[in-house]
Amino acid sequence: MNRVTSTAHDSPVGPILLTFIDDALVRLHVAHDGLDVARAEIAQRLGVVPDPDASIGRGVVAQLDEYFAGARRSFDVSLDWRFVRGFTRAALEATLQIPYGEVASYGEVSMMAGAPRAARAVGTACASSPFSIVVPVHRVVRADGSIGEYGGHPDVKAYLLTLESDAVLGETLHASA
Repeated sequence: MNRVTSTAHDSPVGPILLTFIDDALVRLHVAHDGLDVARAEIAQRLGVVPDPDASIGRGVVAQLDEYFAGARRSFDVSLDWRFVRGFTRAALEATLQIPYGEVASYGEVSMMAGAPRAARAVGTACASSPFSIVVPVHRVVRADGSIGEYGGHPDVKAYLLTLESDAVLGETLHASA
Protein backbone atom coordinates (compact mmCIF):
# COMPACT_ATOMS: atom_id res chain seq x y z
CA MET A 1 0.00 0.00 0.00
CA ASN A 2 1.25 3.47 -0.87
CA ARG A 3 2.04 6.01 1.83
CA VAL A 4 0.35 9.37 1.24
CA THR A 5 1.88 12.34 3.05
CA SER A 6 1.83 16.11 2.87
CA THR A 7 3.64 19.09 4.24
CA ALA A 8 3.03 22.82 4.10
CA HIS A 9 5.64 25.43 3.27
CA ASP A 10 5.53 29.22 3.35
CA SER A 11 6.80 30.83 0.17
CA PRO A 12 6.97 34.31 -1.34
CA VAL A 13 3.92 33.43 -3.49
CA GLY A 14 1.84 32.10 -0.59
CA PRO A 15 1.48 28.88 1.36
CA ILE A 16 2.35 25.75 -0.60
CA LEU A 17 0.95 22.30 0.10
CA LEU A 18 3.22 19.49 -1.08
CA THR A 19 1.61 16.05 -1.33
CA PHE A 20 3.56 12.85 -1.91
CA ILE A 21 2.72 9.26 -2.70
CA ASP A 22 5.59 7.30 -1.27
CA ASP A 23 8.53 9.55 -2.20
CA ALA A 24 7.10 11.06 -5.42
CA LEU A 25 5.44 14.47 -5.57
CA VAL A 26 1.84 14.06 -6.72
CA ARG A 27 0.78 17.68 -6.19
CA LEU A 28 2.39 21.03 -5.47
CA HIS A 29 -0.42 23.44 -4.80
CA VAL A 30 -0.01 27.14 -4.08
CA ALA A 31 -2.88 27.38 -1.61
CA HIS A 32 -4.35 30.78 -2.47
CA ASP A 33 -7.61 29.75 -0.80
CA GLY A 34 -5.84 28.44 2.30
CA LEU A 35 -4.16 25.22 3.33
CA ASP A 36 -7.35 23.68 4.71
CA VAL A 37 -9.07 24.01 1.33
CA ALA A 38 -5.99 22.58 -0.43
CA ARG A 39 -5.84 19.65 2.01
CA ALA A 40 -9.54 18.88 1.53
CA GLU A 41 -9.17 19.02 -2.27
CA ILE A 42 -6.25 16.60 -2.40
CA ALA A 43 -7.90 14.25 0.11
CA GLN A 44 -10.99 14.14 -2.12
CA ARG A 45 -8.93 13.50 -5.27
CA LEU A 46 -6.87 10.75 -3.65
CA GLY A 47 -9.66 9.27 -1.55
CA VAL A 48 -7.45 9.41 1.54
CA VAL A 49 -6.33 12.12 3.94
CA PRO A 50 -2.55 12.51 3.63
CA ASP A 51 -0.54 12.03 6.81
CA PRO A 52 1.36 15.16 7.81
CA ASP A 53 5.06 14.44 7.41
CA ALA A 54 7.56 17.23 6.88
CA SER A 55 10.48 14.82 6.48
CA ILE A 56 9.27 13.46 3.12
CA GLY A 57 9.16 16.93 1.57
CA ARG A 58 12.37 18.29 3.07
CA GLY A 59 14.31 17.96 -0.20
CA VAL A 60 11.62 19.65 -2.28
CA VAL A 61 11.26 22.43 0.30
CA ALA A 62 15.01 23.05 0.17
CA GLN A 63 14.87 23.19 -3.64
CA LEU A 64 11.93 25.62 -3.52
CA ASP A 65 13.85 27.88 -1.12
CA GLU A 66 16.86 27.78 -3.45
CA TYR A 67 14.59 28.60 -6.41
CA PHE A 68 13.01 31.56 -4.63
CA ALA A 69 16.50 32.78 -3.67
CA GLY A 70 17.44 32.76 -7.38
CA ALA A 71 19.95 29.95 -6.86
CA ARG A 72 18.09 27.02 -8.51
CA ARG A 73 17.06 26.82 -12.17
CA SER A 74 15.42 23.39 -12.29
CA PHE A 75 14.10 20.84 -9.86
CA ASP A 76 15.30 17.33 -9.16
CA VAL A 77 12.04 15.82 -7.94
CA SER A 78 10.37 12.47 -8.56
CA LEU A 79 6.92 13.20 -9.97
CA ASP A 80 3.85 11.00 -9.74
CA TRP A 81 1.91 11.73 -12.93
CA ARG A 82 -1.32 9.88 -11.96
CA PHE A 83 -3.47 13.01 -12.35
CA VAL A 84 -2.06 13.78 -15.81
CA ARG A 85 -3.05 11.91 -18.97
CA GLY A 86 -2.47 12.03 -22.73
CA PHE A 87 -1.68 15.33 -24.37
CA THR A 88 -1.77 17.15 -21.04
CA ARG A 89 1.28 15.21 -19.94
CA ALA A 90 3.04 15.84 -23.25
CA ALA A 91 2.37 19.57 -22.90
CA LEU A 92 3.58 19.70 -19.31
CA GLU A 93 6.71 17.73 -20.17
CA ALA A 94 7.34 20.15 -23.05
CA THR A 95 7.34 23.08 -20.61
CA LEU A 96 10.33 21.45 -18.92
CA GLN A 97 12.29 22.28 -22.10
CA ILE A 98 11.74 26.04 -21.72
CA PRO A 99 14.99 27.46 -20.35
CA TYR A 100 15.02 29.22 -17.00
CA GLY A 101 14.39 32.94 -17.44
CA GLU A 102 12.81 32.49 -20.86
CA VAL A 103 9.24 32.07 -22.12
CA ALA A 104 7.48 30.22 -24.91
CA SER A 105 4.03 30.78 -26.36
CA TYR A 106 1.20 28.29 -26.04
CA GLY A 107 1.62 27.62 -29.77
CA GLU A 108 5.35 26.98 -29.41
CA VAL A 109 4.70 24.53 -26.57
CA SER A 110 2.04 22.77 -28.65
CA MET A 111 4.67 22.25 -31.37
CA MET A 112 7.19 21.00 -28.79
CA ALA A 113 4.52 18.56 -27.55
CA GLY A 114 3.92 17.23 -31.06
CA ALA A 115 0.52 18.83 -31.73
CA PRO A 116 1.13 22.14 -33.56
CA ARG A 117 -2.55 23.14 -33.65
CA ALA A 118 -3.23 22.50 -29.95
CA ALA A 119 -2.33 25.84 -28.39
CA ARG A 120 -5.64 26.01 -26.50
CA ALA A 121 -5.09 22.49 -25.16
CA VAL A 122 -1.69 23.64 -23.89
CA GLY A 123 -3.45 26.44 -22.02
CA THR A 124 -5.78 23.90 -20.43
CA ALA A 125 -2.85 21.63 -19.57
CA CYS A 126 -0.96 24.48 -17.93
CA ALA A 127 -4.02 25.55 -15.96
CA SER A 128 -4.52 22.04 -14.62
CA SER A 129 -0.88 21.24 -13.80
CA PRO A 130 -0.55 19.43 -10.49
CA PHE A 131 3.09 20.52 -10.31
CA SER A 132 3.00 24.31 -10.18
CA ILE A 133 6.47 25.91 -10.15
CA VAL A 134 8.35 22.57 -10.34
CA VAL A 135 7.00 22.03 -13.86
CA PRO A 136 7.41 25.60 -15.15
CA VAL A 137 4.04 26.33 -16.72
CA HIS A 138 4.57 29.94 -15.62
CA ARG A 139 7.03 30.21 -18.55
CA VAL A 140 4.20 29.77 -21.08
CA VAL A 141 2.73 33.03 -22.36
CA ARG A 142 0.22 34.18 -24.95
CA ALA A 143 1.28 34.67 -28.56
CA ASP A 144 1.33 38.46 -28.05
CA GLY A 145 3.72 38.09 -25.10
CA SER A 146 1.17 38.89 -22.40
CA ILE A 147 1.31 36.54 -19.45
CA GLY A 148 -2.29 35.40 -19.14
CA GLU A 149 -4.23 34.46 -16.05
CA TYR A 150 -2.17 31.69 -14.38
CA GLY A 151 -5.10 30.14 -12.53
CA GLY A 152 -6.56 33.52 -11.69
CA HIS A 153 -3.30 34.72 -10.17
CA PRO A 154 -1.35 36.59 -12.87
CA ASP A 155 0.54 38.39 -10.08
CA VAL A 156 2.14 35.05 -9.10
CA LYS A 157 3.11 34.34 -12.70
CA ALA A 158 4.59 37.83 -13.03
CA TYR A 159 6.52 37.32 -9.79
CA LEU A 160 7.99 33.99 -10.97
CA LEU A 161 8.95 35.38 -14.38
CA THR A 162 10.54 38.45 -12.81
CA LEU A 163 12.38 36.30 -10.27
CA GLU A 164 13.89 34.24 -13.07
CA SER A 165 14.73 37.13 -15.40
CA ASP A 166 16.31 39.08 -12.52
CA ALA A 167 18.47 36.06 -11.59
CA VAL A 168 19.61 35.67 -15.21
CA LEU A 169 20.29 39.42 -15.51
CA GLY A 170 22.22 39.38 -12.24
CA GLU A 171 24.40 36.53 -13.48
CA THR A 172 25.00 38.33 -16.77
CA LEU A 173 25.98 41.53 -15.01
CA HIS A 174 28.21 39.64 -12.57
CA ALA A 175 29.92 37.74 -15.40
CA SER A 176 30.64 40.93 -17.36
CA ALA A 177 32.02 42.80 -14.33
